[in-house]
Amino acid sequence: MEDRIRSSIGHGIAVAGGGSSIVAIIRRPPNLSLGDYAVYIGAEFAESVAIAVREELGNLAVKVEVAKGGFINITLSRAGVALAIAEAIAQGEDWGRGSHEEGQRVMVEYSNPNAFKEMHVGHLVGTIVGEALSRLIENSDATIARDTFGGDIGPNVAKALWGLRKNGITEPTTAKEIGEAYVTGSGAYEGGPHVQAEIDALNQAIYGGTDAELMALWRKGREVSVEEFRRIWALLGTHFDYEFFDSDTTEIGLRVVHDGLAKGVFERSDGAVIYNGEKHGVHTMVFVTSHHTPTYETKDIGLAFLKEERWPSDKVIIVTGNEQTGRFKTVLAALGELAPLLAEKTTHVATGFLKLSSGKMSSREGNVITAAEFIDNVIQRASEKNEDPLIAEQVAVGAIKYMVLRQAPGSDIIFDTEKSLSLEGDSGPYLQYALVRAKKILTYATNGEKGSNEPSEPYAIERVILHYPEVAARSARELAPNLLLTYLTELAAAWNAFYASEQVLGSPEEAYKQRVAQAFANTMTNGLTLLGIPTPEQM
Repeated sequence: MEDRIRSSIGHGIAVAGGGSSIVAIIRRPPNLSLGDYAVYIGAEFAESVAIAVREELGNLAVKVEVAKGGFINITLSRAGVALAIAEAIAQGEDWGRGSHEEGQRVMVEYSNPNAFKEMHVGHLVGTIVGEALSRLIENSDATIARDTFGGDIGPNVAKALWGLRKNGITEPTTAKEIGEAYVTGSGAYEGGPHVQAEIDALNQAIYGGTDAELMALWRKGREVSVEEFRRIWALLGTHFDYEFFDSDTTEIGLRVVHDGLAKGVFERSDGAVIYNGEKHGVHTMVFVTSHHTPTYETKDIGLAFLKEERWPSDKVIIVTGNEQTGRFKTVLAALGELAPLLAEKTTHVATGFLKLSSGKMSSREGNVITAAEFIDNVIQRASEKNEDPLIAEQVAVGAIKYMVLRQAPGSDIIFDTEKSLSLEGDSGPYLQYALVRAKKILTYATNGEKGSNEPSEPYAIERVILHYPEVAARSARELAPNLLLTYLTELAAAWNAFYASEQVLGSPEEAYKQRVAQAFANTMTNGLTLLGIPTPEQM
């Protein structure tokens, strides 16, 4: 419907002589008393554009009024609302699919857990946000490639390998085993110069790649780590087209940085290679250490070139925790001097930190809680009310994703397990249960012969449903999944109000109400799917 509104406004601007310099801003008003659409056009042209819009929309609008400040408020007629509902039903899975990214190739990087460590809740947040963004952009008709970039070489890996050797493990079999080895090595590294020297030597040996026994342990440890990551990704409905590692980017990153050093982009300082960010309003950072090993920043530079080689794109989106915002500003500033086009098409999306409402974020062993532990705990709580293991898992994943996605990107998340699993109020299960209720009603659908009367006015829920396509498009455009989640929460509330106040089966308007239920089910299903939230068949 917004496309029709926009077309009519464009016609009105042309008739009014406004020219192409006039850009109309279309928004959903804060309340229904202001209509279904509020259009800002400016006081100079509002009246003449409103006249043209009235003529263009005809019987699809019952009211087109000029408001203060150059706004035009549009209220759709029953016929206009019914048309949107018919589209929601007829288009099915394609309802809400946009086209503003048509022909674009977009690469989205997210999750980014490091091998030789267990995935932690920060990576869990990034996985959830990155997958939602990928689906939203894909829904706008872009071609998407998902990639993840993990550390598999460097001081942290050397600490884990030292820990494995210290624990007498030559064939690690679980991610937990490797994570414990990392804790052992990390603690020992702080214990004195002797162990530090051993671990630093291991780090150099990994980069050299000539110690056959060490490299066999390295390969096995990485394999075990990544298999556990893939298990968690599958549980969250995520897959990756490309899995990049530090070891893939080290060589190219060093080459590019040294070329940049020769061109004056980087400088030498105390034996290291640095980027003097103070000149550009960002942090000064080391890119190559005095030991001639690359830092994460050099690997990020190498990754930018490697991505372009493997999958040329129009846009690159990188999702990481907000603690990396300053670092990425420096990386992109340096990349802008080395390869301006790569930097210009790259956008960094920051995510917040997840905290438990209890304030505790550690396991029984005293370490920071892992993603696997966190998910398992929520599944266990969900299974108390859902005996079917699949449904318990779907409810738990929905609960976790809702609590993460309801915040604007970059905001911290307070996770309350009890509230997250509640069927009342703001929660994933609240949305899932609303959909389950609608699907149950639809199992009693008639062939249209019973209750064929139609209401004289649209139901309130219909006026919510019609806005789904533009909300999905805006969420993709602004890289803000929280906008769609807020809308779906409002939609679920509207459905529950409709369900509580309107008799569907056996009513004079049964057939029409079944159509409203189908439009709601299609909208909620498509919206939840875009956010990666499961849609159980029963609860």
